Amino acid sequence: MPLKILSKIALLSGAAIAMSGIAAAGPDDNKLFIDGEEIATDVAAPEGSPFDRLYSGWRFRTSETQALQADDFENPAFAAITLGEELWDTAEGSADKSCASCHGDVSEGMKGVRAEMPKWSEAAGKPQTLEQYVNTCRTERMGADAWKWESDEMLGMTALIGLQSRGMPVDVQTEGPMQEWWEKGKDLYYTRTGQLDLACASCHEANFGKMLRADHLSQGHTNGFPVYRLKWGGLGSIHRRFKGCIKDTRAEPYDVGSDELLALELYVASRGAGLSVETPSVRN
Repeated sequence: MPLKILSKIALLSGAAIAMSGIAAAGPDDNKLFIDGEEIATDVAAPEGSPFDRLYSGWRFRTSETQALQADDFENPAFAAITLGEELWDTAEGSADKSCASCHGDVSEGMKGVRAEMPKWSEAAGKPQTLEQYVNTCRTERMGADAWKWESDEMLGMTALIGLQSRGMPVDVQTEGPMQEWWEKGKDLYYTRTGQLDLACASCHEANFGKMLRADHLSQGHTNGFPVYRLKWGGLGSIHRRFKGCIKDTRAEPYDVGSDELLALELYVASRGAGLSVETPSVRN
């Protein structure tokens, strides 16, 4: 038998063994309080959800990781937020404008924005992520260069904007022109891909709460992004996380900002409707 076929059989067999042999360890009962405010990490699932209840990824982390997120002074993501605050007030581009020139104080101008992302854009004729809205402002209103998706500047700005919605429930639009994109995202979520023949649902729906090697599988919600992952040693976007998961199935990942990951982001965000925005969250 050719080596390539043998390798594929080994990969598939390994995946089957891993998925069948994972140990049960559900979400804990801890509650998340930040500055005296409770952040909802356990809510009733919305109508049509495959779950009875939704649990934030925070509930599946170690107590040490949970403690980092619960204290803004200890949360390592706040270094990026400091950068975001500086960028917010910095005039750039041919228009010599800053974010504050149009939006004013970030705590007022951006309140609730992250909770509704991705959001429909009439100008683009499709949903847009927070990163895409930021770059639209930079290129079309400030006359400045677009930031790269995973740049320090973009991550600092999206973390700062997301922070203004912390504690607010995720509430993305899924009807009207968003319906087609939601359906596309749902299809991607349940489609098995790669040499390991796994879908998003294989881990985050069928096996959430269980241990896969050293990883405690969550329900895969996106309410805390951009997230500071200890594994990365820094912040990362939703699309970076999606690409990592796709690579783990031994499939070729889509590009950040692609229509596929845009649709997937919309669908996954809708699955977490009602959970509090946690940006910037901390994960293993």
